[in-house]
Amino acid sequence: MPGQVSRRALLKTAGAAAALTLLPAGRARTYAANDTIGLGIVGVGGMGHGNRNHFKSLPGCAIVGLCDVDRKRLPAAEQDHPGAKSYADYRKMLEELKEIDAVMVSTPDHQHFPASMLAMKLGKHVSTEKPLAHSVWEARQMALAAAKYKVATNHDHEGHAHEGLRRAVEWALSGAIGPIRQAHIWTDRPIWPQGIKTRPPTKPVPEGLEWDLWIGPAPYRDYHDHLHAFAWRGWWDFGCGALGDMGCHFWDSTVWALKLGHPDTVEAEQEGNSEETGPNWSVITYQFPARGELPAVTVKWWDGRKPGPDGKPVQNLPPRPPDLEPDRHLPSNSSMWIGDKGTIVIADTNSPRLVPEAKMKEFKQPEPFLPRAPKNDHKLDWLEAIRTGKPAGSDFALYGGHLAEVVLLGNVAVRAGKKLEWDGVNLKAKNCPEADRFIRREYRQGWDFS
Repeated sequence: MPGQVSRRALLKTAGAAAALTLLPAGRARTYAANDTIGLGIVGVGGMGHGNRNHFKSLPGCAIVGLCDVDRKRLPAAEQDHPGAKSYADYRKMLEELKEIDAVMVSTPDHQHFPASMLAMKLGKHVSTEKPLAHSVWEARQMALAAAKYKVATNHDHEGHAHEGLRRAVEWALSGAIGPIRQAHIWTDRPIWPQGIKTRPPTKPVPEGLEWDLWIGPAPYRDYHDHLHAFAWRGWWDFGCGALGDMGCHFWDSTVWALKLGHPDTVEAEQEGNSEETGPNWSVITYQFPARGELPAVTVKWWDGRKPGPDGKPVQNLPPRPPDLEPDRHLPSNSSMWIGDKGTIVIADTNSPRLVPEAKMKEFKQPEPFLPRAPKNDHKLDWLEAIRTGKPAGSDFALYGGHLAEVVLLGNVAVRAGKKLEWDGVNLKAKNCPEADRFIRREYRQGWDFS
């Protein structure tokens, strides 16, 4: 698949040569068409609620384990799946419930790595919500683990399976707008509090919430406002801000179509970042080198809201393409490729258009040539990978891990506060050793599954 990271390249990292000798000779069990795949859901509210209901309509699978640290969320899930066993601690569920063949991780970001790594080490197939990990280092380790344990993995950022996204990639790869030297990616997030410099006052833990388990691998803190069950996204100990929340959706087509490897440099403009939370807005500039016949490219990420001319906040957007008609607006969540021969705008990952619209009407689309996911469904793509051994489109080792690395690197630049000269092979900011603590974090005792 264009844009995938080869297994050889993946393993060319510090210490990876030794890991080669540890790769199992076989692969985790595959399944016949009439075999039932036992699923465990880690996190049954939020995205997990959608997952547990989505799997009800998919053939050949049964949810046998349900886990959530909020005991008020479990009854609805138990009603949906009366035969499943319920847990508050996913470590116990994964180790005790032998009926689980595959695991869907739908927790806050800081729990993605330990839950996914433990599942892979136990030989279970894994699909993990975006962003795949909480840090660049974790994303690399998850990719290496997927290759080592030979399980079917899927970075769950949905749009990768969609027809529209694959058509956009095909347009770019076919030269529809010529060589692409500039790209912009943006979102209207954050829609939760950020730019907070001090923690709110301590409050009692909500009834039914297992707070120590919710904290998991992160540094312990008392419960306070803007955490459970949604606004944790803004706090660096638990979430990855606007970039982590939406970046893996909207960077996907750009990484794929432009065959992006590691950037040479990354730098960020922002307002409001602190040790506690992400910024109110940011503009993050990545400089990628030439890749074979593809030219060097500048990719800019835009998020948040800035004060407008009248003082009211307006969305932080890239410059309008000159060919965009005056009566048309840029979408709130989108990406845009600027080539030597034209511009493509992709709204919400799935709706690519050439601008102006007159050029779109004249455009003759290339015949489809990329593989398609079953029914354009990312969950079916993963289940097919489990059954056949054919990797899912966003397999951790072949694509999903690298995508997460690229995205999450922007947060390192935001937090480091300086332009980073990036060594992607060794995961080092060559000019900024103080960024190490944002590349790899420490874990509380009992939560390190690296």
